Amino acid sequence: MATIKLTADKFKSDIFDYTTEKEWKYKGERPAIIDFYADWCGPCKMVSPIMEELSNEYAGQVDLYKVDTEVEQELSAVFNIRSIPSILFIPMDKQPMMQPGAMAKNGFKEVIEKELLQPAQ
Repeated sequence: MATIKLTADKFKSDIFDYTTEKEWKYKGERPAIIDFYADWCGPCKMVSPIMEELSNEYAGQVDLYKVDTEVEQELSAVFNIRSIPSILFIPMDKQPMMQPGAMAKNGFKEVIEKELLQPAQ
């Protein structure tokens, strides 16, 4: 499995429709991670292969998406993206968590194991 490119329309249909909903209500079947990036961004280029590795390691458990902030400016504005990369972690039954900046693979795995794959307390 590979990371999935996410457009504003796909985000609204598969993740959350911010045009009609006021309160966060995740539509996905599995927890997700969304990488807000740009092609020219050095730290984003470091995160990209990590995201691909994680998409294979957690296939069927966590969905991994990428949002090109240069193309999807509306979506970037909705999440108030000011620095890239910014990583949005979406658990099934809790509020999403935004992490600005690049992370090492072990940092991603820690969040996945502790926040995304653990049931809400």
